[in-house]
This record gives sequence, C-alpha cells and structure tokens, in this order.
Amino acid sequence: MKKLIISLFFIAGIALLGNAQKFAMVDMEYIMKNIPTYETANEQLNQVSKKWQSEVEAQNQEVQKMYKNYQTELVFLSEDMKVKREEEIVAKEKAVQELKRGYFGPEGELFKKRQSLMKPIQDEVYTAIQEICKEKDYNLVFDKSSSTSVLFTSPKLDISDIILQKLGYSK
Repeated sequence: MKKLIISLFFIAGIALLGNAQKFAMVDMEYIMKNIPTYETANEQLNQVSKKWQSEVEAQNQEVQKMYKNYQTELVFLSEDMKVKREEEIVAKEKAVQELKRGYFGPEGELFKKRQSLMKPIQDEVYTAIQEICKEKDYNLVFDKSSSTSVLFTSPKLDISDIILQKLGYSK
C-alpha cells in the first residue's frame, strides 16, 4: 500500500511538471524576411561580396597571364630569369590568397561587415523573443527554419507574427 501511494505521488509529480512547461516555435527565416532593414543589409552584403570577388578574380587572371607568359618565354630565359619569374608568380599567388583571406576568411572584412550590419537586427529579434517568452511564460522556443530535428509543429505554437508585431513589422 505504501509503495502504491508513493508511486501515485511520483506519477502525479511528473504529470504536473510535464504540464508546467510551455513551448513555442519561431521561424527566423520568415521573421528576417519581413524586416526591411535585414533585407537591405543582406543586399548591401551581396554587393560588397560581388565587388570583392571580382577583385580577387581579376588578380587571379593576372597570375594566370603571368604564368602563360612565363610558359611561352621559357625557352628564351636564362636560369636566373626563370627563377626570378617563378618567384614573381609565386609571390603574386600568395598575395592573391592573402587578399582572398582578408576579404572572405573567418576574420575577414565580409565577416566583420556582416557582424556590423546583421548583429543589431538579430539582437533586436532575440530581445523581442525573450520579452515575449517572459510575458507568456514560455520555457522553450524552437526555430523551425534551422532545425532539421523538428518534424512537425502545431501552427498554434508559432509566435513569429507576435515577434514581428512586437518589433513593429506586423502585416
């Protein structure tokens, strides 16, 4: 009898804890697409990226041209001239790689520009999510746009439009 009563209390406690948690879901992709400043920043990043990419490609073409010229003049060059030309080509290739790393590397200019443009917008969204979670007493919020482990969510759990309203971007 004692075991039965303890078991019932244990099951009741688990049931109460399970009911106490509230979940919500957001679609960050949807939210970001509905924020005009995010779209503007994204377009600005794309333009800068294309500009830098064309600059790197132009430098690469210059290296290719140097190499082709070296190949055609190879029979006419002395050993010293061959070594000098090869060193010039290798130095130019290294310079191009450094330029590419400076623009597109993990700590490159594109990363820094993305941080400066996108981070304030993302921080604003995350702050709104946190405020709504406190208001509505949500314990956990999923992002359905980036999670491959969420197979189904009820539309009732989606608070994306509430977040957009809080940010002033409601439809």
